Amino acid sequence: MSLAACHLVELPRVDAGNGSLSYLQTGDQFDFDVQRVYYQYALPRGARRGGHAHRELYQMIIAAAGGFEVTLDDGSQKSSVRLDRPDRALLVVPMIWVELHDYTEGSVSLVLASSRFDEQDYVRDYPEFRRLRATRAVA
Repeated sequence: MSLAACHLVELPRVDAGNGSLSYLQTGDQFDFDVQRVYYQYALPRGARRGGHAHRELYQMIIAAAGGFEVTLDDGSQKSSVRLDRPDRALLVVPMIWVELHDYTEGSVSLVLASSRFDEQDYVRDYPEFRRLRATRAVA
């Protein structure tokens, strides 16, 4: 997988007099079954999250509140995306190094993941990630 496979997804937004609603549905905005949902909040100033890649896991990352920067790295190229709207999500494919940073106060990052937690799926060492990327057939 490459950086080109990671992309922003505009979510449907329904505005009403009593607020707005956005939603995601398997098969519409993404093509994996959600096996885990987690969120990060109460992030201190200067916090950095992520700092790893996944061997098989797909993710949809949403700024449920506030905003933050997402840096994506495929081992040879980097790209950054600012998430600061709850009606936009970022699809992240396997074997992309991800770092979340520059959170605004009160930010909440919401992640929909394609599998349950599995420590074996994580690549937490950047030199190992680069080695795996170099030896793996990457589309």
